[in-house]
Amino acid sequence: MASSHLWFARSQRIPAAIARRGLSDGRSVELEETAYRFPLENYMSREKFERIKAFGKGKETPFLVIDLDVVKANYEALRNKLPYAKIYYAVKANPRDEVVTALRDLGSCFDVASRYELDQILALGIQPERISYGNTIKKERDIAYFYEKGVRLYSTDSPSDLDKISRAAPGSRVFFRLLTEGLGADWPLSKKFGCHPDLARQLIKLAARLGLEPYGISFHPGSQQRDVGQWSTAITQAGMLFRWAREEANVQLKMLNMGGGFPADYVEPTDRLDQYAEDISRFLDNNFKDQWPEEIIIEPGRSMAGNAGTIVAEIVNIAKKSVHERYPWVFVDIGKFGGLIETLDEAIKYPIYFEGTGLAREVIIAGPTCDSMDILYEKWTYTMPEGARIGDRVYVLTTGAYTQSYSSICFNGFPPLASYILK
Repeated sequence: MASSHLWFARSQRIPAAIARRGLSDGRSVELEETAYRFPLENYMSREKFERIKAFGKGKETPFLVIDLDVVKANYEALRNKLPYAKIYYAVKANPRDEVVTALRDLGSCFDVASRYELDQILALGIQPERISYGNTIKKERDIAYFYEKGVRLYSTDSPSDLDKISRAAPGSRVFFRLLTEGLGADWPLSKKFGCHPDLARQLIKLAARLGLEPYGISFHPGSQQRDVGQWSTAITQAGMLFRWAREEANVQLKMLNMGGGFPADYVEPTDRLDQYAEDISRFLDNNFKDQWPEEIIIEPGRSMAGNAGTIVAEIVNIAKKSVHERYPWVFVDIGKFGGLIETLDEAIKYPIYFEGTGLAREVIIAGPTCDSMDILYEKWTYTMPEGARIGDRVYVLTTGAYTQSYSSICFNGFPPLASYILK
């Protein structure tokens, strides 16, 4: 894997794609002595970038700029490439009212994880019929609250949760989340959510006995999933459960929820949406033949909002830890606790654009807080121009999803990440 990233960095001569300190045999990889260049056109047009720069002038960093036109285009792309799928936007990815409203007006449904998200969605005029309670970890009183508000679609993965749903939301439709490995995903979702197919069979029968409607099967292949084969494995399991339910349990399941997993544009390239859509359609054909589920759902979050956002930050300090330190530390005013928690273990590798000129210099990038884990990238190579100075602005691209909604309330007194809608 590292060698392919090295080729990508050198062939494109860009500043962020080498595992210089991550080779398995301990070798160090050297960047060529070359002028700093950043492939901005891989992420947005120069014209769009200049708009963002002008819009952010005078605003206190750090802040997130959201482009609603990109959100809308992403929705339309998903709808065009997977026309058979009903879109339930994962609100947790970016819950800004403007984002939700734009998707509401395009016809989206919504995957909601808490009563607080539910209140927001309902306040924006979205009917409960367009809402799914997709969290498998929920209090009985919260289930009752959803039911009172008119929501009738619930996810589950355990007998105890199913019992709560039967008491608090009688007669509702339930779908059963399968456990997936998340292999190939930058941000896996394994172990905590879902159940083995053997347990899913028990839950299907239990739901029917409890007076609920066993409605479908769900899975999530893992967030920022690069291996489309993970959909194949999960769809195969779902197809087997559909057939078992029909033939052995006399239950006609109607819905398949394929979760999220579609990627956004970070440093490492991925296949395009066309390829994902083509392969997933083939997997459905292979497992359901001419009897596809009556309803197919997807729950995009990252792929809907990710490349719609740009974080504007500032260099706070540039320092070395010793006279002979090879890689300078670049401290910026946003870190893990300010919205970039997905840099944990350097899982999500955001494109970071330092404006400036000069040779490309490898750096370690860290956040501003008094916590030693607030280091963004130490093992994965990032570079900046040697002409970069304290006070310069830095642009962290593809940050529209899971940034502001992840930022802490006031660690070290820093406020949550501010955001603006691009005008």
